[in-house]
Amino acid sequence: MRIVERGDYETMTIRGLAAELGASPMSLYRHVRDRDDLLDDVVDRLLTKRWRPRAPESDWRRFVSEATERLRALIVEQPAALHVYLTHPVVSPAAMERMEAMLRALRGAGLSERAARRAYGALQTYAIGFAALEAGRAGWRPPGEDLDDAAHFLASLTSRQQFNTGLQYLLDSIERGAADT
Repeated sequence: MRIVERGDYETMTIRGLAAELGASPMSLYRHVRDRDDLLDDVVDRLLTKRWRPRAPESDWRRFVSEATERLRALIVEQPAALHVYLTHPVVSPAAMERMEAMLRALRGAGLSERAARRAYGALQTYAIGFAALEAGRAGWRPPGEDLDDAAHFLASLTSRQQFNTGLQYLLDSIERGAADT
């Protein structure tokens, strides 16, 4: 956890971690298959700490919005989480608990199981994709003072405010879909 929270996950190796812990690499391999397996476990622990909204599931819009925003924030703030979410479907215990809670909230809004799953998929991919773009542009600075309006506008599309605007569009669409069923 310390290595990932420090942002050093890219240089982490099982051998290096074992040395830091004063253990043999083989003793770690009894618990994890490889570095990626270890990263999955660490990201699951980070997600466990952060995904739960304060809003009740019965307030589906606030609950889903907050759960989606919390995932985006985790992915942006923890490069290891971005790596894990971009390389494979995350089916860890915390990810599955989050998904089930969001599906319950969406079904509570009146969506069928199929519609709830489609809505969840749209929200999940939106959060991951937006976070990847936001994290990728985190250190970007204009190459000079002469940016035109289009460049300023495009640069603004990775702000937290823009994420929330897009999220509200998705939620509005989900709400309309629930009303149509």
